[in-house]
Amino acid sequence: MKVVIIGGVAGGATAAARLRRLDEHAEIVILERSGYVSYANCGLPYYIGGTIQSQSALTLQTPDSFRSRFNIDVRVQSEATAVDPQAHTVTVRDLRSGTEYTETYDKLILSPGARAIRPPLPGVDSERIYTLRTVEDTLRIRQVVKTQRPQSAIVVGGGFIGLEMAENLMHAGLHTTLIQLDDQVLLPMDPDMAGEIHSYLRAQGLDLHLSTGVTGFEERGDKICALLGDAPSVEADMVVMAIGVAPDSDLAKKAGLTLGVRGSIAVDSHMRTSAPDIYAVGDAVEVTSLATGQKALVSLAGPANRQGRIAADHICGLGSAYGGAQGTSVIKLFDMTAASTGLNEKTARAGGIRFDKVVTYSASHASYYPGARNMVVKTLFDPADGRVLGAQIIGFDGVDKRMDVLAAAIRAGLTAQQLTELDLAYAPPYSSAKDPVNMAGYVIENVRSGLVRQHHWNEVAGLPQDGSVTLLDVRTAAEFQSQGPVRGDAVNIPLDELRGRLDELDPKKPVYVNCYSGLRSYLACRILMQRGFDCSNLSGGWRFWSYAATDRRHDAAPTHLCGAKL
Repeated sequence: MKVVIIGGVAGGATAAARLRRLDEHAEIVILERSGYVSYANCGLPYYIGGTIQSQSALTLQTPDSFRSRFNIDVRVQSEATAVDPQAHTVTVRDLRSGTEYTETYDKLILSPGARAIRPPLPGVDSERIYTLRTVEDTLRIRQVVKTQRPQSAIVVGGGFIGLEMAENLMHAGLHTTLIQLDDQVLLPMDPDMAGEIHSYLRAQGLDLHLSTGVTGFEERGDKICALLGDAPSVEADMVVMAIGVAPDSDLAKKAGLTLGVRGSIAVDSHMRTSAPDIYAVGDAVEVTSLATGQKALVSLAGPANRQGRIAADHICGLGSAYGGAQGTSVIKLFDMTAASTGLNEKTARAGGIRFDKVVTYSASHASYYPGARNMVVKTLFDPADGRVLGAQIIGFDGVDKRMDVLAAAIRAGLTAQQLTELDLAYAPPYSSAKDPVNMAGYVIENVRSGLVRQHHWNEVAGLPQDGSVTLLDVRTAAEFQSQGPVRGDAVNIPLDELRGRLDELDPKKPVYVNCYSGLRSYLACRILMQRGFDCSNLSGGWRFWSYAATDRRHDAAPTHLCGAKL
């Protein structure tokens, strides 16, 4: 059996190695149009910023190591220009010599990845404008940063690559401006969660422009200028375009394969395309979203690697199948970590999926152990059965491990009640006896059982201002004065004084309670509800509201660690 693989990065390289482990006698050929194979695509920005020092660390395998360890024929700078599904042939151009030849196959795996989007804007072809997708792109930008020593940069796009590039350019000493067309960065996050990220990035020195579209570029002397329509233009020494990627499916289209959403390659659960003996994996393929059941594009390394393995399994007669993509992701933003999985509010509404949500604050480990810092956890759930649908976390320590637990919980179809029962590792340096994942489950169950009613940050402004309701703030007097209220007509009665000052509240009026993080106000609601008050708790408290509804500066130090019991 002869297997030809077009594309030698995540999906293609994984498929090749798996094929060899399953079939020692197969002839395996990888065609890679760049000069590198099996490279760490996700690590490229960190080489530019100097976190990764060695260029060799970017490549996990080389053509020689593939040959010696796996007996795989890897041909770099070899571009597949055409596929003939009937003849089972691939036309290949050797980019070094310019010659073409025909390669036959019994099975073909397409792993072309995605290409960086470069919109047809005026001036976009300037030599001062770069994209980042390959090792060659990385080396080019690194060389510019080291030898030309630019002082400033513009990054266009606030997705994963854009944010990682912005951070690393700042690490390299460049004053960096990030321009984002949407009103938030990191679209997998909900806008209310992104508010804290915006505040933190600005506190690090990033010049962040949201809801701003680039209309073109102009070179002005030794500078490049980003034109922003009616807004003042921004000038810098270099520009990195990071507005997203598109499936590199031209080869599949020319071969007559069925295409899916946004021009991606349609495949079944075994990664088979519409043509016999042709498979496709990675960023170029259409997958089923595990969260919505709808077709989607998920350009992440984890899914690409799993798909490569599944294609190899099926070629070798194993019954592996791809069960759908969950979209679990994590990103480092200086010292902050942001992660998400499953549904967010936008995708839930678009899919017509019923959901409710809770926002919780938990310390990264036991609050009495030095170094604990808060993380905010937003969890979406099915109000009917409590099944967890999605989660987003922002924090500094321990975010990734909590997200991994929640991702596994969603994959397994766990409910909030089952989250409360998870037996997770605990020691004071690592967690609390009630882990943040457990706490999310407890709060969801409190809401579902009616122990507390909640309202959200975007509902505060719409609450009646005619005196028919009471806004009660149970923070301390010092907090209330220094941080300010959620609205000017809020009444401040600290939680520890509440029982003795109940006569200051009208029991006929609904009471909307907030504290700093939502915990003390929950306790206040339990006191009031058992005394006949109609009470609602502000989900996430003043802290969440302040980032979502205003543009306040990020906290410089951890405060109000959430270590109390529910």
